[in-house]
Amino acid sequence: MNKHITVEVVVKGPTENRFIKQVLAPYWGMRNIFVHAPVVRTKADGRHGIVFKGGDIRFERMERQIGDFLSQREDTIVASFVDYYGIKEWPGYSAIRENDTPQMIAERLNMAAKEQICQDYADCTPAQRYFPFTAVHEFEALLFSDSRVLAEMLGIDQADVDDVLAHCGSPEAINNSPETAPSKRLDAWTRNRYGKTTNGIVIAKTIGIDKMRLACPNFDAWLKSIESIQTEE
Repeated sequence: MNKHITVEVVVKGPTENRFIKQVLAPYWGMRNIFVHAPVVRTKADGRHGIVFKGGDIRFERMERQIGDFLSQREDTIVASFVDYYGIKEWPGYSAIRENDTPQMIAERLNMAAKEQICQDYADCTPAQRYFPFTAVHEFEALLFSDSRVLAEMLGIDQADVDDVLAHCGSPEAINNSPETAPSKRLDAWTRNRYGKTTNGIVIAKTIGIDKMRLACPNFDAWLKSIESIQTEE
């Protein structure tokens, strides 16, 4: 049996939190990988003891939680899950170019985040324990992994979904402008009836992780990087 791994994935918001808990956790649980998905703390109201989570994604905010997990237990794997579309500030962000492919975007941001964590938390073995993931261009790209399921469950025309995939080439290449990001297309096709934390999670469950891995190489590479720890001596 594969060795037990615990993974703390610091996520952008409630959609990613539910995706990890309801879709990825059962999939990984069968493989002896146990995952939690704390939502990033964005700010606190000291007078009332309230902590606000999600929303405005800046690396300095996620880094504090990533560092906390790296510092607490030496056997815990730590990851992050953010949307490229939602990033406000992130290592490597200024190096992104207009003609960069989805793979190039993800690699630039993930490598820069890992380098920063390795620099700031060198005593916590982050090179072996921290695995960043940037969803290109956002979580909803994963839902385009199966056009039939997506169309049937939202009551939209599958031909519209297939046309977008044919034009862009893959789910992760659906671009990130305010009008044409994956979630914006779903909003337009459903006349704003698409719900990230409701429809989105149910669709993701129906499609399943295996189909997402086949259609989304950046997502697959992230999962493989963590799964490979189980085979290390």
